[in-house]
Amino acid sequence: MKLATLKDGSRDGQLVVVSRDGTSAHFASAIAGRLQQVLDDWNFLSPQLEDLYQTLNQGKARHAFAFDARACMAPLPRVFQWAEAMPGDPVPHLRQGAGDDLLGPCDDARFPAAAGLIACGAGVAVVTGDVPMGATAEAALDGVRLLVLAASWRQGAAGPDSEPPFAPWSAPWSASWPAAAFGPLAVTPDELGDAWRGGRVHGRLDGRLNGVVVAQADLAAAMPAHFGQLVAGLARTRRVRAGSVVGSGPLATIGDAEPGAPGLRHGDHVGIDLTGRDGQSVFGAIAQVVAPAAD
Repeated sequence: MKLATLKDGSRDGQLVVVSRDGTSAHFASAIAGRLQQVLDDWNFLSPQLEDLYQTLNQGKARHAFAFDARACMAPLPRVFQWAEAMPGDPVPHLRQGAGDDLLGPCDDARFPAAAGLIACGAGVAVVTGDVPMGATAEAALDGVRLLVLAASWRQGAAGPDSEPPFAPWSAPWSASWPAAAFGPLAVTPDELGDAWRGGRVHGRLDGRLNGVVVAQADLAAAMPAHFGQLVAGLARTRRVRAGSVVGSGPLATIGDAEPGAPGLRHGDHVGIDLTGRDGQSVFGAIAQVVAPAAD
């Protein structure tokens, strides 16, 4: 099943079901208006959405319309919890980020003119149901409800007083981690077939800068810890509630995060996508422009 959230002028948007080929959609308002509602009552509502999904795929949904990723918010535009793996860590250490203002797949990534060096880390993330405190990695994996494409934006220090020139990705989020962005589609694990196994997504992630592929990652190989371990790490000291988003961390970097790297500039176009064996985008693409901060 594939789900998305359309912009409707509200903070949480309108939930829709999207066809397997990503060409058509149908409002889910007769079942649930927002994705968080579904996650809160998954066992009751998700089978109803699955029925609508199958009807849509069969071309029998009476009020289907053309799906446009540009009209999408993040599948969950604001979340109770957003955390992701620290890059380069062989053990599952997590960075807690801000989940109050997540970006849609085609929203501008805005930075002040004096933001310093800018980079974007491409990865994937899971959306969980309720996971109890102290859950094992296996039990935590059972709590995965949806998979999404993620872009972690990074704002590093710059200038003669900055040491180092580009602070590492592990720097405190409040000082250097702008709002993350997500692909348009939230996808149930069964849709990936054997590309979802061992708690990892198997496939190649492509990152583009101004239309040119500049970064790639073998997702499974690039993740030292699988998602069951990551979610279990989050649940070690507290319950993980439905609607929490846990990311792989940046597996491919666009703009580079190394000292001396030029970083991204206003006007740059950043694209992230994961293509399945059928040649279709699995989660829909992220296509953002680096833009000045809004007035």
